[in-house]
Amino acid sequence: MRKTSEHAATWLTSEVWPLWLEHGVDWKNGAFHEYLDTQTLSCDASFRRLRVATRQVYSFARAAELGMPRAQEAVALGLDFLGRYALQDNGGYSQRFDLAGKVIDPTQCLYDQAFTLLAFAITGRRRQALSLIEFIESHFRHPENGYIESLGRRLQRRHDSHMHLLESCLMAAKRFGDSIYSDVAERIVRLFVTRFFQQPDGALPEIFDQRLRPTRTGGRYAVEPGHHCEWAWLIALYSSAVEAPERLLEPLAEIGEALMRFTDRHGTSRERGTIYDAVWNDGSTHMASSRLWPQTERLKAEALRRAATERRVRHAYTALAVHIDCAPPGLWREHLASDGSWKKEPAPASSLYHLTCGILEANAAIKANGW
Repeated sequence: MRKTSEHAATWLTSEVWPLWLEHGVDWKNGAFHEYLDTQTLSCDASFRRLRVATRQVYSFARAAELGMPRAQEAVALGLDFLGRYALQDNGGYSQRFDLAGKVIDPTQCLYDQAFTLLAFAITGRRRQALSLIEFIESHFRHPENGYIESLGRRLQRRHDSHMHLLESCLMAAKRFGDSIYSDVAERIVRLFVTRFFQQPDGALPEIFDQRLRPTRTGGRYAVEPGHHCEWAWLIALYSSAVEAPERLLEPLAEIGEALMRFTDRHGTSRERGTIYDAVWNDGSTHMASSRLWPQTERLKAEALRRAATERRVRHAYTALAVHIDCAPPGLWREHLASDGSWKKEPAPASSLYHLTCGILEANAAIKANGW
């Protein structure tokens, strides 16, 4: 097991971070590239996104913690981008920009605000983080429960924006200690237990109506096993890191294990060992393709799982390697089609966050377990 985890960490530190620091950062224009062509290491995108900037700040902050050259400079560049271009007068952050930094889509969505909060938490920007969580609380609270998805647009409600807000609040609570973050985290966990997670199915719908009822097609709803893994990991983090009412903590371990059991039974390819992109709540396959990010989420979920075993964690590393071993050094193949072929596409910069978090969090858990 140690050899497997060390191999993944070595790949991240010796190949991935150096390559993306050299080619994934637009040093001249003070921004980050959206993707890298797997052959030319170039990017011809005509826009930049807030979620890429914030995720790269997170990734390079983790790299800087481990002494990676130029990583701290990349973090400073990203934080400058957020303050110079993304921050708007109302205290929120816009979604999309042209290559010069001009806002081309001023939409402010909860998902992107959550990742901006994560960037401030990982870099210790207490003032910016507190200002942003207060903005989220005053502008995004739903009148009944949880949070709305976007300002000015009535969208179907989703759990994943709440999920990333929980992730960010857990990091901010740990870093800063302000009670507002643990309060928000507790409300989100309560919402997950009472509304998002569907107890009879042991599954998590992707989309909900305004009253948080699952949106169904032909009587069933779609499930993304990667999100099952992500929530299982967050539940484990929350249970160990936050002082919460015992009555709230009691069901969490079993819910986390239920999410993983559903993924074991229905969300994993028996042929390739990778996590499917989507299944139905009745267990039938919806999308037999496999993207990179669910494999990273499975890795860290398996490492913190209540029923964690070396065999399961090793299988998770093997599934991630499917996307890595066939790619040039420092890159990955993003999308494995249902027929086993690879989609021809560049490596998206947004996946660096998943790889960084997945590998580092899993390796830390493995060391803690003495494996």
